Amino acid sequence: MVNSYLTGLFLAIISTLFIGCSFIFKKVGLIRLSNRGLRAGRGGFGYLKDWVWWMGLIFMGVGELANFTAYAFAPASLVTPLGALSVLISSLLAHKYLKENLNILSKLGCALAIIGSTVIVLHAPKEGKVDTLDDISYMLAQPLFIAYFMLVIFGSSLLIVIFVPRYGNTNVLVYIVICSIIGSLSVISCKGLGIGLRQTFDGDSQLTRSLFWILLLSVVITVSIQMNYLNKALDIFDTSIVTPIYYVFFTTFVLIASAILYKEWQSMTIENVIGNLCGFATIIIGIFLLNAFKDINLNLDNLKNQLLNSKGANSADRYMSEIVVHDPLMPDIRRNFMHSEKPGLISYTMDDDEL
Repeated sequence: MVNSYLTGLFLAIISTLFIGCSFIFKKVGLIRLSNRGLRAGRGGFGYLKDWVWWMGLIFMGVGELANFTAYAFAPASLVTPLGALSVLISSLLAHKYLKENLNILSKLGCALAIIGSTVIVLHAPKEGKVDTLDDISYMLAQPLFIAYFMLVIFGSSLLIVIFVPRYGNTNVLVYIVICSIIGSLSVISCKGLGIGLRQTFDGDSQLTRSLFWILLLSVVITVSIQMNYLNKALDIFDTSIVTPIYYVFFTTFVLIASAILYKEWQSMTIENVIGNLCGFATIIIGIFLLNAFKDINLNLDNLKNQLLNSKGANSADRYMSEIVVHDPLMPDIRRNFMHSEKPGLISYTMDDDEL
């Protein structure tokens, strides 16, 4: 069981490397497309003719394959949150190759994302509750999951039909939420399909079961929808905006779906549950820092200059105050400091009999 857990962990980390790189390749391909044809965000599919975009697709395919395989060996509550590393990788590469800003707060966010991922690895459940397609078949028929499934279908249809035409090009959340809620179903399908393949390789063939092929069809459909709307989001908005927000929403919905269907959290102690949630919260804070202040030109040199300028201004104010207060030549003059509108302005008032 420990070897299976470590295998899933290794595959999850490998997948983040490939997926993080794939965002950059696909973004470059979409930029090349926008320079010579219809943009993907406006319904164009010219990126299908660009080799750079296809390189990104290949990298994402390899990453998703590794991720897909990881679900067969490790709990979804471990594999999915580690996707934060792909956000880190894509942000670093976007800074280097797409010239997107990465200031000191963004670097702090990267560090927090790594720390949060480490905490999740330490506190994630070491074993899952689902080992066979029979288990999955039983859990898919539970009323709570059926209600979640219907909610996802209704919500995504509502977003696609009503919100995409109105707000798709101005609000990044429209495309991201569609990708995320559909993605939660793709993760469930991937894990079920992976378990079926693992059973088949162990000698218990599942290829004749209808559930196996239903899961395969579900993976194809859900991943295709994700790819379509993720391409639109990447075409319209910066990579450093899309990837962090996508991670937070995608991971949240996957954890919800995993808790409903696989019930992996039931095997965890209260300490591990709190640790897992804290790790996830740390990742969210890190991703917020990585994204929220990306347009601010903030680095160590700027901070040092601002601190020195502030210190110098405060010293000058104190010096002027001391000169006035201890001025021995005008002992009878009352000194008034005007701090409200013009700092440092001093007025002197004298009595009539002193004139």
